Amino acid sequence: MPISINKSSINFGTYSISLHPGGIEIDGKFKYGSYALTPPPPTPNAYGNVAGYVSGEVPISSTIEKFPFATDANATDVGNLTQARGTLAGHSSEVSGYTSAGYSPAFRDTIDKFPFAVDANATDVGNLTQARNQLEGVSSPVSGYAAGGYAPGQGAQNTIDKFPFATDANATDVGNLTSGKRNLNGNGQNSETNGYAAGGSSPTLLNTIDKFPFASDANATDAGDLTSALFIAAGQSSDVSGYSSGGGNPGFVNIIQKWPFASNANATDVGDLLTVNRGAAGESSDVSGYVSGGSAPANSNVIQKFPFASDANSTDVGDLTVAKTSRAGQQV
Repeated sequence: MPISINKSSINFGTYSISLHPGGIEIDGKFKYGSYALTPPPPTPNAYGNVAGYVSGEVPISSTIEKFPFATDANATDVGNLTQARGTLAGHSSEVSGYTSAGYSPAFRDTIDKFPFAVDANATDVGNLTQARNQLEGVSSPVSGYAAGGYAPGQGAQNTIDKFPFATDANATDVGNLTSGKRNLNGNGQNSETNGYAAGGSSPTLLNTIDKFPFASDANATDAGDLTSALFIAAGQSSDVSGYSSGGGNPGFVNIIQKWPFASNANATDVGDLLTVNRGAAGESSDVSGYVSGGSAPANSNVIQKFPFASDANSTDVGDLTVAKTSRAGQQV
């Protein structure tokens, strides 16, 4: 194959790499230039590929635990929250885990942050608009959301708070759920564009799947129904579906249910947990959903996993350092 090098091009037979006003042209078809490249959209923080975290608990504790996604293994103690508390919410950015609110034994409005890159204690980086517990934690690519919950003397709340990941700051009230909701998952579901808050109570048990947008500050809409009214289930997210695992109605259940992100639709029953369970932490890798701890009905230390690629039951893949319930989950 003849090769020729010219002032503005390199030719390999009939194939050429040449300069053009916008940058470089390859064989007249593929062009590189400042105008041609756009950064990829931010990825959702609904799932990770490194590790899952469990923070806080009942009995009241400040422990932060971590377990790997690459292998089935037990969790290790990697740090502490600034306050020992349970019934709190979990959030995840690309570099940090967050917990918000909770109870210990006073109602809290604290937003804690801890790093994923190293094992370290959390720091206090802001406050929600009100102290509460039993709320839902959701994460967009750039912000954490704290939805619903129970505020002392006020009952079930419909508030959707938002706080930024880029800076340490207080949350602002950016919308409302379709109704006041308490006894939520603690770890919600989120697609790249929307956050979800499923089930809960107000004070009767609810089956509503609420959805609210990340692109604008707005109220939630009713996007479908769970298979039954549930409270304190664990939440997981794949890139295409939201999951709700276990919970109570009002007794303990073991159902894993799933609904699509692409359209508003009801959830379907797609598998079972190892046992009935409520109050567990929910974490998500890019291929599996995790359910950590919970009450079954005694407090459990089991870490269980179920696949996203197919509808199937969960399996036992490890243990937390202690049995715990009413905790927050994060992932990276």
